[in-house]
Amino acid sequence: GVCVADATRSDRILEFDPATGILTAGAGLSVYEINRLFLPRKFFVPVSPGTQFVTLGGMVASDVHGKNHHVDGCFGEHVLSLLLRVGDGRVVRASPTENRDLFLATLGGMGLTGHILEVTFRMATIPSSWIFQETERVSDLDALLDALKEAARGWPMTMAWIDYLTGGADMEHGILYRGRWATPAEAPAHAPRPKLQLHMPFHLPSFTMSPLSVRAFNAAVYHSHPSKLRRAVVSPKTFFYPLDSIRDWNLIYGSAGFTQHQAVLPDAAGRGAVRDYLRLLTSLRAASFLCVIKDCGPQGRGLLSFPMPGTSIALDLPLRADTQQHIDQLNEYVIRADGRIYLTKDALTRPEHFRAMEPRLTD
Repeated sequence: GVCVADATRSDRILEFDPATGILTAGAGLSVYEINRLFLPRKFFVPVSPGTQFVTLGGMVASDVHGKNHHVDGCFGEHVLSLLLRVGDGRVVRASPTENRDLFLATLGGMGLTGHILEVTFRMATIPSSWIFQETERVSDLDALLDALKEAARGWPMTMAWIDYLTGGADMEHGILYRGRWATPAEAPAHAPRPKLQLHMPFHLPSFTMSPLSVRAFNAAVYHSHPSKLRRAVVSPKTFFYPLDSIRDWNLIYGSAGFTQHQAVLPDAAGRGAVRDYLRLLTSLRAASFLCVIKDCGPQGRGLLSFPMPGTSIALDLPLRADTQQHIDQLNEYVIRADGRIYLTKDALTRPEHFRAMEPRLTD
């Protein structure tokens, strides 16, 4: 049998020092609750993934990264210590100076080193509760990658949405997003108001995920954005967690569900590696509403931390009879490019493929 322990009720804040930003809390505390309590006090998690419905323990186990990876690294870079219950029942503390090997293995270790009980980390101080955002349409992949690199030099948060299914001269166009915390002068006087949460009430039929329908959707998204630069002050929920506003959004992918695939292709593989990866996706007729590209900074200290200097590509794939074959082909390409995948997004990677792309397993 399998025993599952729900840790989400272990969500107490145990200690917080506003002078240093150091927070100690139960591993079940969610980013949603942290935002509710600390955004009005001008504190934010140092690294946030694309949803706020994650716990501190999950953030450690995944060593999550965000739009600011090129500046601030993964969440594990900001963790000061952990309290864990390990396999023999002992409760031990792990940090960069105490049980260091356990600490580093737990960052990105997918929860396999023990039950994370408490997390101590340093919050980031912010000038306001709002984000200053710039977005612009970019007509092709080379221009998009150039724009991402340029944005990373002056902006702490960057990402791009790309439409890789488009044919013709403007193949692989997209929208670039740049962001930073708004200054008090730029920010509205009131705090961000809760967004209206929509609800996906039923599974959509499978034909809605055909390449033709997804191509039409992506084209509509791209052309709905004005060709010129757009600037706006937006709430953190709009900037960091756009899908959180649609409850049960996964039902878009039908009753069979979906999987995700996220890979990082190293800078050493060259720009052609990103183009060839997207060409492979197109040839597989693997239609995805969501294809996000990010610029990654240095590798984290976690032994299985995902990012490395290079380009991260994340996508959703509806589950079909050929999805396992598609994941195999994508992973074989990632191996040839000396890249790696993000275990948190994975459901179908074969053990031999992961071993081939992860030389740190021995450590």
